[in-house]
Formats: sequence, structure tokens, C-alpha cells
Amino acid sequence: MRWNVAVEAEGDRAVTREEVVELADAVAADGGVASGIGTNRYGAQIVVEADDLDGAIEAAKARFAAAVSTAGLPAWPVVRVDAGSEADEELDVG
Repeated sequence: MRWNVAVEAEGDRAVTREEVVELADAVAADGGVASGIGTNRYGAQIVVEADDLDGAIEAAKARFAAAVSTAGLPAWPVVRVDAGSEADEELDVG
């Protein structure tokens, strides 16, 4: 099942535009988008394949950590994770 997972990390300084662009590039292969310009948080929404919610969260957190490293961002603690399956989103549309 495909899941859309949003992950945010928070730190002690504002994130630059260039840093968010690097994060966006790093998550693009996972159907991801990044956010956080000018705030003390950076985040990404990532599409993952998993059997259940817990698996989706773990997969997304691992991909997020790899993307953060690739982008050269500081490894701040994750403060928010939201996840929903594409099936759930289809049900909400009606």
C-alpha cells in the first residue's frame, strides 16, 4: 500500500532557502516535497510503500534521515510525523 508521510524536524536556527532546495532535491525521487524556508523547522512529505502505518512511518523516517544527510542539513530531532494511506485519501474525497 502507498502512504503519504510528512516528517518535520526542529532545531535552533532558521533554515535557508538553499537548504530546503537541497532537501527537496534529496526527496524528489520518493515523490517528495520539502518545506521550512525561514523557520526553525525543515520537513518533507514522502511517498512510501508499506503494509501498515507503523511500517510506513519507519520507512519514511529512514528516507527522511538519508535525505537530510544528503542535503547537508543538521540532524535535528523529529518533532512531527503525519501519515495517511492513499486509500484513506480516496475515501475522504467523496
